[in-house]
Amino acid sequence: MQLFSRTKLVLFLFLFVVSQLNAQVLTSKQIDSISEKTLTAFNVPGLAVAVVKDGKVIHAKGYGVASLKTRQKVDENTLFAIASNSKAFTSAALAILIDEGKISWDTKVTDVIPEFKMYDAYVTAEFTIRDLLSHRSGLGLGAGDLMIWPDSSTVSKKQIIHNLRYLKPVSSFRTKWDYDNLLYIVAGEVIARVSGKTYEEFVESRIMQPLGMSRSATSFNRLKDKTNSIDAHAPVNGIITAIPKDFSENSNAAGGINTSINDLSKWIITQLNGGKYGEKLEKTLFSRQAQNQMWTMHSIIPAGKGAYNRHFFGYGLGWFLSDEKGSLVAEHTGGLAGMVSEVTLIPDLKLGIIVLTNQQSGGAFYAITQSIKDGYFGITGKDWIKDNAADEQNERDEAKKVTDKISADIAAAQKSAVNKPDEKKYLGTYSDIWFGDIIISSLNGKMHFQAKNSPKLKGDMVFYKGNTFIVKWYDRSLDADAFVNFSLDNEGNAVAIKMEPISPLTDFSYDFQDLDLKKKP
Repeated sequence: MQLFSRTKLVLFLFLFVVSQLNAQVLTSKQIDSISEKTLTAFNVPGLAVAVVKDGKVIHAKGYGVASLKTRQKVDENTLFAIASNSKAFTSAALAILIDEGKISWDTKVTDVIPEFKMYDAYVTAEFTIRDLLSHRSGLGLGAGDLMIWPDSSTVSKKQIIHNLRYLKPVSSFRTKWDYDNLLYIVAGEVIARVSGKTYEEFVESRIMQPLGMSRSATSFNRLKDKTNSIDAHAPVNGIITAIPKDFSENSNAAGGINTSINDLSKWIITQLNGGKYGEKLEKTLFSRQAQNQMWTMHSIIPAGKGAYNRHFFGYGLGWFLSDEKGSLVAEHTGGLAGMVSEVTLIPDLKLGIIVLTNQQSGGAFYAITQSIKDGYFGITGKDWIKDNAADEQNERDEAKKVTDKISADIAAAQKSAVNKPDEKKYLGTYSDIWFGDIIISSLNGKMHFQAKNSPKLKGDMVFYKGNTFIVKWYDRSLDADAFVNFSLDNEGNAVAIKMEPISPLTDFSYDFQDLDLKKKP
């Protein structure tokens, strides 16, 4: 057998590996094809995709339309709400203040916001800046989100921070990961009090302006030019429809930022450069030490190996963290009514992927991101569009089984007068200490539900079983109909209400189960 010299063998293997990897990386035309197929497969009106490699944008393009109303085309400058991808900006803003020595990751929140108070006195006393960002407070998934979602337009930021003391924990402090939005609102208030600027002013002046994110803002209302921006879209009675934007200004630190793939590419290039920016990376947004903290796992999340042989999964400070094919991955998703997004960073590969959409199908951004990642990992043969579309359809089918059964039970109950209660005894005003009042009234011959602090939460109620009714929201895009279970006193009068979502697909921010509604005299 003829043998290679050591030098020739090394060179051959190097060229072989490079050629194989390069052969797998998707071209812009292939990304175009995947993105166009994704629009159809997931019924998404419009999306935008950017890929950053080795400090340069190698792909940035829009697909479909920004709105089904206007039919305006999506391009690389179209503005999307990125929802919880804003959380990394909040963490970075705190990192800047930490680099300046004004606070530390372990500064107690009460040192900055004396009125801050959690349900437990020990937790209040020990709560740090780091705890605000790592979803390990002991609160349940999405606890208290009804103060900001789907609208809660009458609740102030001051009230949100005050009402944290009433939210009961479901796990011990720093022992379990449960995603939280309200504590990022507190983090935004920390930034305001330490810097002397509003959260919005600080992020826009200290992050967006230096990086040249000139079209971006910390909320839709703060955009200087809204002409090239998306509408949100969601299924309404099975038809994809443009719906109103509905995120509260109080929640900008948790999910308010609006930006484009062009602007957001500048942000992820800075992240991949360890906080450095400028033509020769001569400027520093935040230090490498600060980034190490943001990219250190603070909360553990159970991990399956998945498609990329993952061994760990968790949450840092504004980022989900895992290993895929031996490389660190820092990523985050974002979701609001009618729009979802994903940002993925693989520092070892100097790779960044951005997918922004104007429909609430998570499978769409996953399909594109995973397809692009496969190219860089040298993986072939996986049809992420087909698989994710099938997974979403299976989830919808399972949810439909649940809702169809309940609809059949309701129809049967309406036909029978047996055990049907006197609806009048349930009428009245019920109050929860952190959510406020809801009014159960009679309207046009039907029981009617209205939340005082969340105007969108209104709808007719129908009898289900026993003392349980179902509220069907007038806004059918919410996809969040709920059980309303009344408790009675010894005289048979309604005195309290417990609620929970019906569909397993209901967004976790509809935390009806956390409400403890008591009837007012």
